[in-house]
Amino acid sequence: MTVVANVLVGLVAALHAYFLVLEMFLWTKPAGRGAFNLTPEFAEETKALAANQGLYNGFLVAGLAWGLIDDNLPFKVFFLGCVIVAGVYGAATVGTKILFVQAVPAVVALAAVLISR
Repeated sequence: MTVVANVLVGLVAALHAYFLVLEMFLWTKPAGRGAFNLTPEFAEETKALAANQGLYNGFLVAGLAWGLIDDNLPFKVFFLGCVIVAGVYGAATVGTKILFVQAVPAVVALAAVLISR
């Protein structure tokens, strides 16, 4: 079960690495605008804000990766919890899609991590 839990944590980390790339590097490009349904003008006006969001996603990736590399249960639990809180907040303030893209995978990974111990 530990392998499954670690794979799920890795998938959550990979999702957030993808979000980092979208927000920091592709925000004004067709891929970024399409992912977030943005007009070119709005994307250009908000690219600094998006890059900041992407950086925070990078911190989540770093914490999850550290938890995997060091097999550190508290790191995995803490950073998955951060992802869940961010996903719930995003769902409440931006759109419910975020709940399913961000929070639900983290909840599943967290459950697997806790069960595997």
